[in-house]
Amino acid sequence: MAKPLEGSVALVTGASRGLGAATAIELARLGAHCVLTARTQGALEEVDDAIRRLGGQATLFPLDLAKDGEKLDMVGPSIAQRFGRLDILVHAAGVLAKLTPVAHIMPRDWQEAVAVNLSACWRLIRTCDPPLRAAPAGRAVFLTDGLVAEPRAYWGLYGFGKAGQEHLARSWSEEVASTKLRVNLFDPGPVATKLRGMAMPGEDPATLPQPEDVAPRIAALCLPEEARHGEVIRRG
Repeated sequence: MAKPLEGSVALVTGASRGLGAATAIELARLGAHCVLTARTQGALEEVDDAIRRLGGQATLFPLDLAKDGEKLDMVGPSIAQRFGRLDILVHAAGVLAKLTPVAHIMPRDWQEAVAVNLSACWRLIRTCDPPLRAAPAGRAVFLTDGLVAEPRAYWGLYGFGKAGQEHLARSWSEEVASTKLRVNLFDPGPVATKLRGMAMPGEDPATLPQPEDVAPRIAALCLPEEARHGEVIRRG
């Protein structure tokens, strides 16, 4: 029986752990060849092993979103040259940044948050736009956060990046509305990830949904039959 994403190529950022890793594994289960990117080679290899155990295939593309801007700029053309196509982008990478009053944000922390949580989104859109537009059913999904709509004290450094990312993605969705490409954002809510654990160290992760519980919702937004466009979809 044919898999719904058989023959497609998916790029997943933040694929070494958490929602990125779980989504990559789910996309591979659905038949996609996954290009995995994150900073940690060893962790990417573990995800690759999990995908291969399912009978899927993956390609590893280690990079640091904060430092490897030029390398990130070449991701789209490199994938298109190697595989002849790019059908799916899932941008799950992000950095928590320091929880601090806005007036106390330090320049170094600001620069890191901008690079990872905002600039990387712009670079990904720029590099992936041509092959995704050319795909038979291009799909892009960006992970967002409820903080965008409801700012909280001390979360400004993290929240502004997510807000900017959401604005970029929704603007892009307007620009490609007449194409076959569909762009959406997904708010997973609280999930038992490393980032969540850093932010809420006193919280019992066993009380939260696990990444593998949420990944099918993200992968569903990547299917050819997904018609929603320019929406912020919340796990609920």
